[in-house]
Amino acid sequence: MAWGLLDQVNFGVLLLLIPVQLISYYAVGGIIFSYLRAKNELTNVSPWSMTRVALELNFVNHALPSGGVSGFSYLNWRLKHFGVSSSRSTISQVVRYACAFGVYLVLMLVALLVMTIDGSVNKFIIYIGTFIGLTILFAALFVIYVIGSETRLRGFSRMLTSRVNSFGHNVLRRRKVLLEADKVTEYFRELHDDYRELVKQPGALKKSLLWAIVYNFAEVGLFVVAFAALGKWVDPAAILVAYGLATISGIFVITPGGAGAYEALMISFLTSAGVPAGIALAGVLLARVLLLMGTIATGYIFYQLGLVRYGKDPNISQ
Repeated sequence: MAWGLLDQVNFGVLLLLIPVQLISYYAVGGIIFSYLRAKNELTNVSPWSMTRVALELNFVNHALPSGGVSGFSYLNWRLKHFGVSSSRSTISQVVRYACAFGVYLVLMLVALLVMTIDGSVNKFIIYIGTFIGLTILFAALFVIYVIGSETRLRGFSRMLTSRVNSFGHNVLRRRKVLLEADKVTEYFRELHDDYRELVKQPGALKKSLLWAIVYNFAEVGLFVVAFAALGKWVDPAAILVAYGLATISGIFVITPGGAGAYEALMISFLTSAGVPAGIALAGVLLARVLLLMGTIATGYIFYQLGLVRYGKDPNISQ
């Protein structure tokens, strides 16, 4: 059935994926760069340059197998050439995930309420929604707990340095240490200082939150368009919950963009939520394959140009 649906794709509708995907990618940059501009960074950098960096970042996050770690490292390295410190670049990416997941959590609660009202919600969806919500809250509280205290952050930096160097020595057989304790401690101290500034000036997040709303709607819209191109209507509320589950799983999977686990979980959830298996399979695979192709097409060239101009980032796995 899934392959039969793919033969019926409305390419006019499918083309809508292009602008929606570009909006999604631009919104990711908007979350990060709005915060940095609010902190008086990147004041002399053109919007086009920031768009390029956003496309590069999306390429790295989707194409390189690291569970999202490469994205952090790459943006720190890339923004260093614009005069942004590694700690501030890191906190901007923490802001990105905090805003994106915070807005998502609100939208998911609204989606569950809508499905409850129209009678389409079941216990499975409630359980999954609760799991996603608790996962987001736990992650946020853990980050705040660690980064909110210089003492705890210093202890975390020592633990991280010890574990990474032990891994390098015992597993990778590296004689040279991978992380230097003094540099890591200084990095986390600066990170703590940036966090304290953020707490004192929460208004710096206003534009980032607006971009996070755009980002979440665009991400869900990508799958709505894919199903519409197949001539099928799938409740955006169900897609929203499935998207959250798949996205969280992608953080813990080191395949590019969480490939494999992402699609399997999203298809499984949509099927459990009442979407016919063939439709769920065709829609999710159609969206994911085209989005990966779009990511490579829009980001790879700029990524390579960045490497040519600034040299290879030694912290990025090629």
